[in-house]
Amino acid sequence: MAMTELEKLDAGLPYDFMDPEVDGRKLHALSCAQKLNAIPMQNAAEREAAVRELFGSCGKHPTVLPVFNCDNGLNIHVGDEFLANYNVTILDIAPVTMGNNVMIGPHTLITSVGHPLSPAARRKHMGIAKPVKIGNDVWIGGNVTILPGITIGNNVVVAAGAVVTKDVPDNCVVGGVPARILKNIENDVDDAE
Repeated sequence: MAMTELEKLDAGLPYDFMDPEVDGRKLHALSCAQKLNAIPMQNAAEREAAVRELFGSCGKHPTVLPVFNCDNGLNIHVGDEFLANYNVTILDIAPVTMGNNVMIGPHTLITSVGHPLSPAARRKHMGIAKPVKIGNDVWIGGNVTILPGITIGNNVVVAAGAVVTKDVPDNCVVGGVPARILKNIENDVDDAE
């Protein structure tokens, strides 16, 4: 039996992003994001409840400032003390998983979806999704782009304006286009305390 486009997407295979089932996920996410973005910042408890409804899972104290956009929402998994600053977009066609104490600067894009180089395939509305994983204690500066399939380690700072095109190890600062290691940094957190 042939796979549906949604089954192909979930299996990490090329899929038709115009398929009604695939599009249904996006429409649900748009509705939930619009609800979140309409809640005044002063209503912290209501905003947190909306984030918990939109995301697949959240730790303690998730904070998401307006305007937030995503493709699914349920594929976003964040740990404790998560912060998404203004105008963050997470294209979570595939899972986007983040650890504890992750801060995302304004105007940042994290995308788990790409498209083929072939114009014939693009005309067929083909997409391919690859998960993004971000560790604990990561600060992502403003105007950063993180591409599909990337893993970022623990205790990482991604400098403003960086475009992350390959995996990033633990304990470093990366920056530039494409991002590269600028310096190593100490992990001065003792989680046993």
